[in-house]
Amino acid sequence: MNSPLFSALGNNQMTGLVQRFQQFRQQFQGDPRQQIQQMLNSGKVSQAQYNAAVQQAQQLARMLGINPGAQGMI
Repeated sequence: MNSPLFSALGNNQMTGLVQRFQQFRQQFQGDPRQQIQQMLNSGKVSQAQYNAAVQQAQQLARMLGINPGAQGMI
């Protein structure tokens, strides 16, 4: 995969990041949207923090050439 993100981070760092994410995804249980809503409702995460995280995820997805809206990711 030859993306600007790979070039910026180097293949080894990016590979490690991808592996850690895959491990997280395999271990994650439950509905992520429901868990986020619970965190918002409890005040553990503010709406501003959530909005910032969504924006960062969208930027990362664009860098990786992913359309998160089409895949229901964000």
